[in-house]
Amino acid sequence: MKASTVRRVGGRLASLFASLLIALSLAFLLGRLSGDPTATILGPMAPPEQREALRQQLGLDLPVVVQYLDYLKGVFTGDLGQSLQFYQSNTSMIADRLPYTLQLVGAGMALALLVGVPLGVLAATREGTWWDRGASTVALLGQSVPVFWFGMMLVVLFAVKLGWLPAGQSGSPRHLILPALTMSVYPMAHIARLTRASMSDALAEPYIDSARARGISTRRVVWRHAFTNAMMPILTIVVLQTGILLSGAVAVEYVYSWPGLGQLALQAIQFRDFPLVQAIVVFGALVFVLLNLLVDVLHSIVDPRVR
Repeated sequence: MKASTVRRVGGRLASLFASLLIALSLAFLLGRLSGDPTATILGPMAPPEQREALRQQLGLDLPVVVQYLDYLKGVFTGDLGQSLQFYQSNTSMIADRLPYTLQLVGAGMALALLVGVPLGVLAATREGTWWDRGASTVALLGQSVPVFWFGMMLVVLFAVKLGWLPAGQSGSPRHLILPALTMSVYPMAHIARLTRASMSDALAEPYIDSARARGISTRRVVWRHAFTNAMMPILTIVVLQTGILLSGAVAVEYVYSWPGLGQLALQAIQFRDFPLVQAIVVFGALVFVLLNLLVDVLHSIVDPRVR
């Protein structure tokens, strides 16, 4: 392996590790600033000696630096602590809720890709027409509409007014339709706009004119030549949007009472369960770091110029 490649990989890994450490430190700091959890656990009328005994049991009486080092040690050894509210291992609770969030994010991203990519390609291949203006308007609305409001409107229309779909909870594929549709709106709009921009740049390249001059069909020119070269930024945004949805599904899960990580995070914040909040933030940070690393790997695989 070349020395320049080693330096690039090493620098990238160091940057990712620094980002992870900053995220972990912020999670620790915000958890300590959220208030005294002993008041939530014991109630505001608990005597001071009971609250002090609980603080000692939780290790909150130790210096902040000692607490921080113990916290980092637990993170890097896979011990994310125990929930103050549920009295269970945070790791096991995240593992129990994660499949629901993955199911929701997977369905949402599938819808976003199925709609966003063709919409962006359509707009790019018919640039300046009403197809382009219509697709751009749909994408702009998708990025502008608040997810919380859009989810509520879907519930009112399809669950309350028409009665076609359940309004919340989980249990069957029908329960997944409205949450996945709500989840897909923002990434669909982002993917559509980026696809349109990337495809417009690719279609303006000289090799496209050469392909058309050789009599290659329009469909093959668009999908085989232009889309292949425009795919890298689209692939990048899909991976990053997946990470955003994994860590930002709180609003959707709240609207539909979906039992995923977002719902768990809301409950932890409500009860000032800072070990659980920290564990969820740590998991989100790890996901982001790994997805950024995946993007770098995909760049090297798809684009030989990176290698």
